[in-house]
Amino acid sequence: MAAIRVLQVFTIMNRGGAESMIMNYYRQIDKSKVQFDFLVHRKEKADFDEEIERLGGKIYRFDAINPLFPEKYYKSLRAFFKERPEYEIIHSHINTFSSFPLKIAKEFKIPCRIAHAHIAIEEIKLKDLLNNKESTKELIKKIIKLKLKKNIHKYASHYFSCGEKAGKWLFGNQTDFTIMNNAINANIFKFDKLVSAAYKKEFNLENKLVIGHVGRFNSQKNHSFLLQIFACLVKKKPNSILILVGDGELRKQIQKDAENLDIAEKLLFLGIRTDIPQLYQMFDVFVFPSFYEGLPVTLIEAQAAGIKILASDSITNEVSITKDIDFLSINNAPDVWADKILDKVPYVRKDNFDLIEKNGYDIHMNTNLLEDFYLKTDK
Repeated sequence: MAAIRVLQVFTIMNRGGAESMIMNYYRQIDKSKVQFDFLVHRKEKADFDEEIERLGGKIYRFDAINPLFPEKYYKSLRAFFKERPEYEIIHSHINTFSSFPLKIAKEFKIPCRIAHAHIAIEEIKLKDLLNNKESTKELIKKIIKLKLKKNIHKYASHYFSCGEKAGKWLFGNQTDFTIMNNAINANIFKFDKLVSAAYKKEFNLENKLVIGHVGRFNSQKNHSFLLQIFACLVKKKPNSILILVGDGELRKQIQKDAENLDIAEKLLFLGIRTDIPQLYQMFDVFVFPSFYEGLPVTLIEAQAAGIKILASDSITNEVSITKDIDFLSINNAPDVWADKILDKVPYVRKDNFDLIEKNGYDIHMNTNLLEDFYLKTDK
């Protein structure tokens, strides 16, 4: 019997949190029973494309969705489903925008239409508008997303979420949803002294306090505040280094900001990497001051690596599965964050594998659950 094919819907398969999560599942799932294909909304090639095709997946590229004028997109998607009637399961990961592909999937009577929540956007507050904490463009995006939420229930048949906070934000308090953990292969993140020493030597980081961050350079991740924190930290601990892993539209601006703060020589911009588990080995403290998140897979990874973490309190405390993570408000001064970082070092790295597994974040068990769901739903 041929494997069922599940259509996973994303914006683009770069190394973001949701994308990395689904790839963790894809690598582990029994592809003789369940195969993934991907419908994406960018024409350019993405980081995971080669691996997807190597694993047997197909990639269908569409133009970006215009939420104000979606008819062109609907026309293209109707033609797509008309030509490919084999899909019985559509699993959409584009949050409030999931209503657009799921609307057409419902038209074509596709029985399983999953809306998957990956973020919980904070309410727009007047003081934030006055303080210009986020760009006007980002605030407009927020407003559109908030308005689109109400359409999800019209078209989805099943509701998934990375956690309680994200699920309640997207679906409301009255909707039952399934938690699909942002699971990882915890073994590959275990702390390894030899790997740590080798990487610190390669990057000339011996006897340095290494601050790490992994995330896309966009407004949500709040890199500008991270630089302010680090500028304060350098004054207190001059041998500090900040490593930024990722890419995005704000990278050049953040590089300019680092120069303006006179800390550029203490930053390493590593771009998009495939050796994330090894990079975690050389971090001493992971700092994550996002404006909003769902349940960040990076924070699960960092805990698996035994790193001390300081994160924004806008992030759900569901992500706290070890004693290595603390939360702090981004309304606190950068100096307060710098002091909290210094309070965390030095320390002895611990093996957190048992806690990752106990709290349900190891990929093997979770993959079995997802596989069973797909197979039962397809019958």
